[in-house]
This record gives sequence, C-alpha cells and structure tokens, in this order.
Amino acid sequence: MKFTVRRARPYDGDVLGEIHAAAWEAAYAPFFDPGFAADGIASRRTRWHARLAQQDSAILLAEGDGRPVAMSAYRSSSTRPGLAEILSFYSHPDSWGSGAAAALMAGTLEELSGAGFARAHLWTLRDTHQSRRFYTKAGFTESGATRSHDFGDGRPLTQVEYERTSRGQS
Repeated sequence: MKFTVRRARPYDGDVLGEIHAAAWEAAYAPFFDPGFAADGIASRRTRWHARLAQQDSAILLAEGDGRPVAMSAYRSSSTRPGLAEILSFYSHPDSWGSGAAAALMAGTLEELSGAGFARAHLWTLRDTHQSRRFYTKAGFTESGATRSHDFGDGRPLTQVEYERTSRGQS
C-alpha cells in the first residue's frame, strides 16, 4: 500500500484522537492500572481539537487508501536548543507492519529538514520494545539520557531519549 503524508487540518481532531487512543491503548495501557488506563485512552480521543487550535506544533497524518492511520507532532525542542522534538508519533494498531509508520517518519524528517532542523530528538518509554526497535530502524540512536515521566498516576515510568539527523538516511 502507498501512503501519503500531509499536514493535519482543523477538522482532523477526531481522527488524530482515534489514532492516538488506539495506539496508546495497545502500547501503553498495560503499564497502568485499568481505571487510569481507561481514563487516559478517553482523554487521548478528545485532546487533539485543542492541540490543533493551539498551533504550537506541526502535526502530520499518514494516509493509506484515503484513511488516516498514523500521526506525528513536532516543534522546536524546549530542552535542546536548535533541535526539533518529535512530541508524538503514533500509528493505529490496525496499520502496524504496513509501512505507514515508516512513511510517516520519512515525511516527518523531510518536514523537519525543510523547516531548518538538522537534528531531532524524542522520548519513548524504556519498556516499549516495539517503538524502540522502530526508532532504531528509522536511524535514531539512543542519546544515553533517561528521565522519569509521571503520566498522572503518581507512578513514574522511565523514558529513554533518541536522536538523529533530519537529513540523510530515513
């Protein structure tokens, strides 16, 4: 299947929310108590209208057969001057293994380069091995930095940082 990447539009909040919620449920929910996970999934379904309205980050969608299946969001890093930070990168579980995420990453890196960012970084949970394999395959390397992140349940999880050039291999 061929995928296209485009900027999210103001009316894409529902589809962004569905992608984020489904991916988060599959990859992250097992780390949390069921009630907290259910609230997190519901929250992710509805937060993207506000994110689109804020216009503080670039949000991209990958589509296959006219259906959005993956999304990313990035902006200038608040902690690493001169770098872009990929804040969100999610693919609907129905599209895992289809090439949608690879197409989206290529499009995201192309956008970053076009926006003048030579390097990018992102954070992912230490224990989400599937995402870590994906980022490595996409040319990212671990920076060596880790941090604790509390999703709101008072039980911080360890995240690891990845980085790469936005030009070159993809």
